[in-house]
Amino acid sequence: MSAFATIAIIGKYQSPEVAESVVSLADFLRQRGLSVLVEEETAGALASGDFEVANYDEIGTRADLAVVLGGDGTMLNSARRLAQFGVPLLGVNQGRLGFMTDIARGTMLEGVASVLDGNYTSEQRFMLNAEVWRDGVKVFEAKALNDVVTNKGDVGRMIELEVKVDGELIHVLRADGLIVCTPTGSTAYALSANGPILHPSVAGIAIVPLCPHALTHRPITISDQSLVEISLLPSYEAGVHFDGQQRFDARAGDTVRVARTAHSITLLHPPGYSYFAMLREKLSWSAFPRH
Repeated sequence: MSAFATIAIIGKYQSPEVAESVVSLADFLRQRGLSVLVEEETAGALASGDFEVANYDEIGTRADLAVVLGGDGTMLNSARRLAQFGVPLLGVNQGRLGFMTDIARGTMLEGVASVLDGNYTSEQRFMLNAEVWRDGVKVFEAKALNDVVTNKGDVGRMIELEVKVDGELIHVLRADGLIVCTPTGSTAYALSANGPILHPSVAGIAIVPLCPHALTHRPITISDQSLVEISLLPSYEAGVHFDGQQRFDARAGDTVRVARTAHSITLLHPPGYSYFAMLREKLSWSAFPRH
């Protein structure tokens, strides 16, 4: 008997192409005698179906497993919404790259069935909590599984940032911005900014400058127990982005405080999953160079 009696299905937001997969998976799960919850916005994209609809809070309190159909963006959103509940996540890749969605769309039913039969490995991924402080008052707060990015936003010029770790000044940075990322986020935006790839088992946070004016400003990895403080020097303003899905407009003098959250998410991986094999595939490390 499966340890997962109630399964939630979460699909890519307003995606008609995912609807067919949602219906197929829901029918498959019900045939196995399992209870199925379809996330409410996902259900809204379905043309038909008598599925039980649930919001994220209901999924968090009732589901034993959430199957996420989409790309990494869908997984990031689901992770933030469900982190406090501890519901494990299983990803089916309906997107393009998919560093966190392991099961291919064409083998969805076989992959999910194998996990339901107990053939899987689980992995913990920690998250970041970010707060924006202004004149001693917290004006915004959000979580991120990938990264917290402070950047120049719509302004064409560089910004200046004072960066501290655990109260100690690291540097005053003149750049397009700064990325603070988890190991999960090290293969996202930070990767394109020449940041380090951190294995998920590494208890570290990477600080990656975005196009720094001085080439001596390099990425640095710090303890996951550290507090990062990023202060906007006058008269610069910036956008603060959380997983690329939430944004806050910060003013000169604001400070962004980033630290590890108390919550982690659990990713389930199907049989045969390998982090390094995933990197080889996604980053084409196995390809022979062309002459």
